[in-house]
Amino acid sequence: MVEIPDSHPRKSSLMARLRIVEGSSKGLLAESAMIAHGRGEAFDYLLGERTCKSARSAIRESASRLRRSERPVISVNGNTVVLAGKKLLRVAAVLGCSIEVNLYYRTSERVSGLLSELELQRAIVSEEKPPVGFLGEWSTSVKKIRLLGRSPDFNIAGLEGPRSKCTKEGIGSADTILVPLEDGDRCEALIALGKEVIVVDLNPHSRSSRNATITIVDEISRASDVMLEELLLSEGVSSQWDNSKVLKDAVSEICSSVNRI
Repeated sequence: MVEIPDSHPRKSSLMARLRIVEGSSKGLLAESAMIAHGRGEAFDYLLGERTCKSARSAIRESASRLRRSERPVISVNGNTVVLAGKKLLRVAAVLGCSIEVNLYYRTSERVSGLLSELELQRAIVSEEKPPVGFLGEWSTSVKKIRLLGRSPDFNIAGLEGPRSKCTKEGIGSADTILVPLEDGDRCEALIALGKEVIVVDLNPHSRSSRNATITIVDEISRASDVMLEELLLSEGVSSQWDNSKVLKDAVSEICSSVNRI
């Protein structure tokens, strides 16, 4: 991977691009992966490449709901695995939940490749020091994370084609699903099944953002770090959530970016 100096003001963004390129070269990503990433990066640039106040509020509410959920699941696609796989494994270890690979452009080769990548990441995370605030045996908690998606045995009602396939153990029986970088149809279908859907999406105008139970308008890697912190260090009492307000606040942040020119 190309060496980017720490002094570069946009090092994090450039490193993310390189991870997408590397993941694509391994055959883990769809052909449109870089386009999707670039679209998100454009929104992030307008947000100042930072986690804004409304996003932190959404993460705090999400952490509270995930903490009290009986069957939480984290659903990931290719971009998510290469950008924030290890960070979401840490979140899963704290929650004691599974991670399921669920793809828009599903092929058995990509699913197998992404699960293998997650297995490697899980092994690395299991050897880390436990995060501050974690009580328990870290290595065991990480190794216990179920990685699902290889053998789907459940169809998401209202969807057609390969992306409707999931596992009954994971998404099929989940009551709360954390879905980074989701597509609108799938979000609507999961909501229709009575599930709480927490979406991480940099575009506050997308159908995913508008239909989700909670929308975190933030970059997935940053949001995962804050989510872990909230799960471990905050008591986070759930509130009367108004998702439309979060979306309006995010749009205001984007509009105010013109004043930074």
